[in-house]
Amino acid sequence: MRPGDDAASAPTGPGRAPMSRRCHLASRVVLVLLGAAAWWFLYSNLEAIASWFTYTLLGMTAGSRLASALAFFVYEAPKVLMLLTLVVFAVGIVRTFFTPERTRRILAGRRETLGNVLAALLGVVTPFCSCSAVPLFIGFVSTGVPLGVTFSFLIAAPMINEVALVLLFGLFGWKVAMLYMGTGLLIAMAAGWVVGRLKLERWIEDWVRQQAAGTGHSAGEGPVPWSDRVHFGLDAVKDIVGKVWPYVLAGIVVGAGIHGYVPENFMAAIMGKGAWWSVPLAVLIGIPMYSNAAGILPVVQALLSKGAALGTVLAFMMAVIGLSLPEMIILRKVLKIPLIVTFAGVVGAGIIVVGYLFNAVL
Repeated sequence: MRPGDDAASAPTGPGRAPMSRRCHLASRVVLVLLGAAAWWFLYSNLEAIASWFTYTLLGMTAGSRLASALAFFVYEAPKVLMLLTLVVFAVGIVRTFFTPERTRRILAGRRETLGNVLAALLGVVTPFCSCSAVPLFIGFVSTGVPLGVTFSFLIAAPMINEVALVLLFGLFGWKVAMLYMGTGLLIAMAAGWVVGRLKLERWIEDWVRQQAAGTGHSAGEGPVPWSDRVHFGLDAVKDIVGKVWPYVLAGIVVGAGIHGYVPENFMAAIMGKGAWWSVPLAVLIGIPMYSNAAGILPVVQALLSKGAALGTVLAFMMAVIGLSLPEMIILRKVLKIPLIVTFAGVVGAGIIVVGYLFNAVL
C-alpha cells in the first residue's frame, strides 16, 4: 500500500463534518463539567481559605477591625466573582435565545395589560442593562410596542436580571431572592401600566418615531448549534466579567470598610426600621450612584450585617440598579424631560412603597 492510501480511502462525505462537530461539542461539555466541579470545590471552601489567609498566614488578631474588614474582602471577592462568572456564562447562553429582535416581536401587538406582565417577565430572562436602553427603546417604539409596555421591560431588565437573582440567592438565600424578584416585577408592571394610562407619547423625541426597526442578524435568529451557544457563554464571561470586575472589587472594598469600621448602631439609626425617613433617603442616595448588581450586593450585605433594615436596603439597591442617574441621562436621548421625570417619579414611588412594606412585615 502506498503512502497516502489510508487517507484516500478514509470515509469522506457529509457524515464526517457532523461527527467532527459532535466530538467538538462533547469535548466542550467535558471541559464545562470539569470546570463546574472545580468551581464548586473552591466555592465550598472559600470561608475556610479566607480564615486561614487572614488569621494563620497573616497572623492577624481575631476581632480587630482591620482583620474583620480584610477577612470580609478575602472571602467576598472570590465568592462574588465566582458567582458572577457562573451566571454570566449562563446568561451568554440565554442570550442566544432572547435577542432584542425576538423580544420586540414577542411584545409587538400585545394588549397593554397583558403586555406589561409579559414585558416584565421577559425582562427577568433577558440580559439587557441600562446601557441598552436607547437602542431597545427605539426598536420597541418603532415596532409598535406601547409606551407603557416598553417601560415595564426597561424597568425589569436591569433591576431583576439573572446576576442580581443568583447573587442574592448565593449571599442571602432563596427567600430574599424571591422577594426581590416578586416586588421588582410588581414595580415594573405597575409603573408601566401607569405610564401607559397617562398617554405620554407626545413626550417621546420626534426623531425616535421616525426610526425603522433594525433587522440585523443576531446569534439567536435561526437554529444555533449548542457548541456555538457554549462558545457565546464563554465569550460573555471574557467580555462582561473582564469589564465589570473593577466595579465589583470597588463595591467589595466599600462593603469591607462598612463591615469592619462602621459601628452597628450607626447604620441601625440611619437605615433601621425606626426612622420613617430612612426609605426615601435610601432611594435618594441610590439614584446618583452607578453600579450593577454584582458591585452593589457586597455593600448591601455589609449594610444588613450592621443593622440596616431589609426593606430600606432593598429600596437602596433597587434605586441604584433600576433608577440610576446615568440611566436617566442615557434615556434623555430618546425622551423629553417631562416623561423622564414622570418615569422616575412612578418608579421611585413604587420602590419606596416596597421598602416600607418590607420593613412593616419583616
